[in-house]
Amino acid sequence: MTKTHRIALIPGDGIGGDVTAAAWAVLQKAAGSAGFVLEGTEFPWSCAFYRQTGAMMPQDGIETLRGFDAILLGAVGWPQQVPDSVSLHGLLLPIRKSFVQYANIRPHRLLPGVQGPLRAEAFDILCIRENTEGEYSGAGGRIHQGTANEVAVETSIFTRTGVERILRFAFGQARNRRGKLASVTKSNAQKYSMVFWDEVTHQLAAEYPDVEVTSYHIDAMAARMVMAPETLDVVVASNLFGDILTDLGAAIQGGLGYAASANINPDRGAPSMFEPVHGSAPDIAHLGIANSIATIWSGAMMLDHLGETDAAAAIMAAIERTTASGIGTIPGKDRTETITAAILAAL
Repeated sequence: MTKTHRIALIPGDGIGGDVTAAAWAVLQKAAGSAGFVLEGTEFPWSCAFYRQTGAMMPQDGIETLRGFDAILLGAVGWPQQVPDSVSLHGLLLPIRKSFVQYANIRPHRLLPGVQGPLRAEAFDILCIRENTEGEYSGAGGRIHQGTANEVAVETSIFTRTGVERILRFAFGQARNRRGKLASVTKSNAQKYSMVFWDEVTHQLAAEYPDVEVTSYHIDAMAARMVMAPETLDVVVASNLFGDILTDLGAAIQGGLGYAASANINPDRGAPSMFEPVHGSAPDIAHLGIANSIATIWSGAMMLDHLGETDAAAAIMAAIERTTASGIGTIPGKDRTETITAAILAAL
């Protein structure tokens, strides 16, 4: 019996539609070659949907998505139409939190033929970002708005459960790679939450004697990613610090056009979500020049998560053959359809 994976497709805003369509074409070809079926259902949830309905997704959106094996998302956000705080808290964060997608995974390495801004080329970093609590917990409020006495309070929430599970996940990734883990905090300044994170890291390290653990402050890690990225293997950080470091990681790997990501529920009790990091890029929307590689790479991560490892590896090899030939290596040079066609041909 042919294996079927049910995928929820959320193209979203701006270039999201183009890159999702490109990734879906590549995923379908890879699935056909490997002998399994990807069954996709598309949802129009986006800022345009918000302007029509007053919500980023329907009230039963989470329950609708729960029945799928995975979610492939293009990009969400159009600040000129809908505030980012609305689009983020109306779609992405509810999906991540409702499905306990606590591990955000972002690979950072140079693809063949891609020139990064650094002198270093031989780096391969896997960033693991805590994805459901920390600085993005949404706890806080504002009072006396619009007055001289206005107060805004934003409270970070770090639970032992949340910190321990993301660290265990990162230790496991390091064990399966090169055995090095960098844990990132700012414990010299944040003496409660970040000291707590450091303490849990130290406690868990005893259970992973085969993993070399080093603790860094966030500013020192930012410098190391620029000056000596080849010394890093797996990097784990809180929601905010991980968010910042992974954008830096995208920069050193040549740009956001190559920045793939996965929002994982490691317990597999709910669907995981896969998306490029680049956002909706309203300035180039509908020009047909968006780089589809980040979304296709995210799709390969999705197949790997679903157990289709051979198909995932075939897509990554096709991406590498494409960039090695000079296609998709310079922002704006090649059209989305040109990059996608080359990857399809390489498959």
